[in-house]
Amino acid sequence: MEYISTRGGAGAVDFEGALFSGYAPDGGLFMPQRIPSLDRDTLRRWSRLPYQELVKELCSLFITAELVPRSTLNDLIDRAFSRFRHKDVVHLSRLKDGLNVLELWHGVTYAFKDLSLSCTGQFLQYFLEKKKKHVTILVGTSGDTGSSAIESVRGQKNMDIFVLLPKGFCTQIQELQMTTVIEDNVHVFAAHGNSDEIDEPIKELFADVDFARKYNLMSLNSVNWSRIMVQIAHHFYAYFQCAPSLDTTPLPMVEIVVPTGGGGNITAGCIAQKMGLPIQLVAVVNSNDIIHRTVQHGDFSLSESVKATLASAMDIQEPYNMERILWLLLGSDSHLTQKLMERFSVSKSLKLPEDLHRKLSETLRSCSASDEDIVQAMQRCWEENRYLLCPHSAVAAHYHYSQPDGMPRCCLAPASAAKFQDALLRAGLVPELPPEITALTAMETSSTPLERGQDWARALREQIEAMAERR
Repeated sequence: MEYISTRGGAGAVDFEGALFSGYAPDGGLFMPQRIPSLDRDTLRRWSRLPYQELVKELCSLFITAELVPRSTLNDLIDRAFSRFRHKDVVHLSRLKDGLNVLELWHGVTYAFKDLSLSCTGQFLQYFLEKKKKHVTILVGTSGDTGSSAIESVRGQKNMDIFVLLPKGFCTQIQELQMTTVIEDNVHVFAAHGNSDEIDEPIKELFADVDFARKYNLMSLNSVNWSRIMVQIAHHFYAYFQCAPSLDTTPLPMVEIVVPTGGGGNITAGCIAQKMGLPIQLVAVVNSNDIIHRTVQHGDFSLSESVKATLASAMDIQEPYNMERILWLLLGSDSHLTQKLMERFSVSKSLKLPEDLHRKLSETLRSCSASDEDIVQAMQRCWEENRYLLCPHSAVAAHYHYSQPDGMPRCCLAPASAAKFQDALLRAGLVPELPPEITALTAMETSSTPLERGQDWARALREQIEAMAERR
């Protein structure tokens, strides 16, 4: 199994090469050269597996046994999930009116990113110990990625992590989950800008090939293939939990509703589809609706500005994983993908070719939810079930409530409602705070401010260089 860039200008690499890269050297994203296809018997066998075993089966298709022996891979995944609070790692809540909510948030930081990042942290550690190597991890976060990434590598001697958070755009709890981790290898920057703006200095540092090579820069955002790979399991597990039977021909369809920001989870769903999983995907977004506009009208273009919403982790204008989805739909045509993405890079506006738009709208449905829609979905779910949804999960529930009864449906829930007190209060609901979250407000914090007008890329460079000298 080799990995190639969506833009075709970089050599093929193995899983280790893809893991330790952010963007590919040509600016593209790594994808498997070949997507494995699963037959009906495999799907039926997998349908009986617990989530943890499903992740092992999926990862073994994308990581060769020569690179990581299967028994070692199993151990790494077991270790990754050892800190999860739920015995099944993830949990499906079956609620009234056919609302199925797959809780992906039982990890340390109460967010779905703990699932993929805990595994990715273990994979990194395995290769770094083997090679006696050190890496510098750069992460931009709109809320949950930063804390999950920090937890996956905190205290490790062979990794330093630099996290940029958008000051004022995360919830207080999300910010505290990052700034209260006081470790020698954890460096948090509070930038006075939005989620898209904090990506710019990170891209600039990765584009400086000599600097990136000298300090072994890598990313743990969902540009990293390892994140996407683990997230494929969400879709298989959701399908197996919600499909009425696997004894019919053809296999039944299940609709998977995916709250979407940077597009990693919906990309994983597209790959699951390619592998033969009979799912209908729905990308649900907030008022930052570039993916919705792309699916509905072929209009992949930026709005004037990022809108601050209750579903703050989805306040993203440039969903970089859209490049992976377009590449899949173009039949792995790297040349055309490169042309389209370069056009978008220059003008920040792209009208999809008619044929590509048709394929996209056949692959994905989409829906956009306003803050009012989010509040109403949270309120209805509480009134009917005494069940608290986070605002991102409520975007998915809003779609569900707007649909007539039809095929079975599963809404992916990316975070615990406990992380979003302001949204709950806005909906007139009372937050239920676990003690780990309550304790954050009394803990020491540490972060470096990045002010508007300051050269953020330069500030990052200087900190990385200083860190390397101390080592």
